Formats: sequence, C-alpha cells, structure tokens
Amino acid sequence: MNLEQLIAVDAVVSTGTFRGAADRLNKAQSAISHQVRKLEDELGFAIFSREDYRPRLSSEGEVFLREATRVLDQFHKLQATAQELRSTQEPLVRIALTATMSLEPILKILGEIGDKFPNTHIAVATEMMGGPLARLMKGEADLIIAGLEGVDIDHVETTPVGAVVIRPVAHRSFPVAGRSGMRSRMEMQSYVQVIVSGTGGPDYDQSRDVLAGGRRWTVSDFATKKSVIMNGHGWGGLPEHMIAEELKSGELVTLNIEGFRPRHTEVFAIRRRDQAMGRVQGEIWRALGQTKAD
Repeated sequence: MNLEQLIAVDAVVSTGTFRGAADRLNKAQSAISHQVRKLEDELGFAIFSREDYRPRLSSEGEVFLREATRVLDQFHKLQATAQELRSTQEPLVRIALTATMSLEPILKILGEIGDKFPNTHIAVATEMMGGPLARLMKGEADLIIAGLEGVDIDHVETTPVGAVVIRPVAHRSFPVAGRSGMRSRMEMQSYVQVIVSGTGGPDYDQSRDVLAGGRRWTVSDFATKKSVIMNGHGWGGLPEHMIAEELKSGELVTLNIEGFRPRHTEVFAIRRRDQAMGRVQGEIWRALGQTKAD
C-alpha cells in the first residue's frame, strides 16, 4: 500500500469515474485502474463494485475510504507544514471576509500577527454574498473567511472560525412589525425585501432567503441595507451582531415569516489545497482555527 494508490482511490470516489480520476491526476485511465487493482489485490477485498456503469464503493471499501481520507488529510497538512517551513516571510497576504461576520475577533488576530511580521503587507477585503469564494477561486485571495455554501470541499482545506445568525427584521414602524403571528409568503410579497448584491459576479449573487415574486430593493452592502430598513422602506435579513442594540431598544423587530426563520451559519477559514502557504499565512491560519476552540 502506498500514498499514490490512496490518492487514486480518493480521486475515483470524488469524480465518480476512473476517467474522471485520470483527468484530475493527469494520468492514463489504465494507470489509475492498475493502481486500484493492485491495492485491492494486496488488501484481499474489492474497494469498488464494478457491476454498475460507474464504480461504487463496496461495504469494505466504505470503511477503508474513511480511514484513507484521514491519512490523506494528515498528508496534506504535513505537506503544507513543510512548505511553510521552507518559506520566508511573504511580502503580501490577501484575505477576503464575508461581510456578515463581525470583524472584531479577526482584526485582533491580524493586528497581533501584523506586528510580529512588519514586512508583510496584509490586505483585507470585505465581500458580499459569494464574493470571498469568487476571490479565492480566481486566485485573488490567499485565504477567505466565509460559509461553505458553494464551496467544493475536495479542493480546499477548512477550519471552523465561528458562526453568524441572520435575522429577518423591520423597523418598528413597518406595517407588519407590530402584528403577532406568522406572516405568509404571499402576504410579504406586497412589501419590499431589501437584499445585498454579491461582489463576485452573477454566479455568486444571493440565492438563499430571497422571496420569489416579491417586491425588491437591491443594495451594495449591509450598512446601506440596514439604513434602508431603519428608515422603514423594507424588510430583510441582517447579521445579529450588527443590530444587537436596535433589537434591544425595540427600534428593530424580528419578523416571523413563513420559510424565513433566523438562519444560523457556520463560518470557516478556507484556503485552496493547491496553493502553498507561506509563514505569515500559516500563522494567521492557525490563529483563526484557535478562535473556535477558545
């Protein structure tokens, strides 16, 4: 058994076919099949059932893959550590953050590491909706802090950072704000919903929590969205940390809308596996991972 064989098995599972695995690993399909077959002969059981059109994990293969995935994850982390130890202080680290998350804990980390590595320029961009993911996949960010929606986890490494709660709210003067009970989708279609446009292009625009068929205003950022809602021109979801004082004072009211419960989203630090991690980025990465543990 060797690492190359485990990588071949993982690629077949991830892509769904031996041809897909060969394309991903830039090898001939026959070479992938040979590696898997040789491993199966050594193990004494079939990892894949080949009765169907696409290879399917056998019951033994499912157990084997769980352990193999752990080995591959550790190998990737070891590779990243070796790359980091070889690297010098990089001149630039680019970070893109989701605008829904509070910046306070992140800025504390960046400030401390920035002081430790004064020759590294830390560039921080706040992005809307799928903007952080777009930057990462285009190579315009070294790491991002965002949710996992739309993320291909086979190609990235993640570490949990925290969580965000988005609440549907309106100003207390808004027509439905002072009424108890759940508001139906049909009723809410007659009121303006305020949404934020994405910064990553049309493929990364807001898709969740948008009321189909309803009136809509689109704004560029959450500060503008909050202002529109505070002025009574519409309703919409806002991050809980941005509106804590207004909710406490009663200026803003949480709305009970069919299908629009407060949404709890886990937030992760995310980086591409195929990109080397420098010394400063590595320090930031480990510190971000520690925020969840704290």
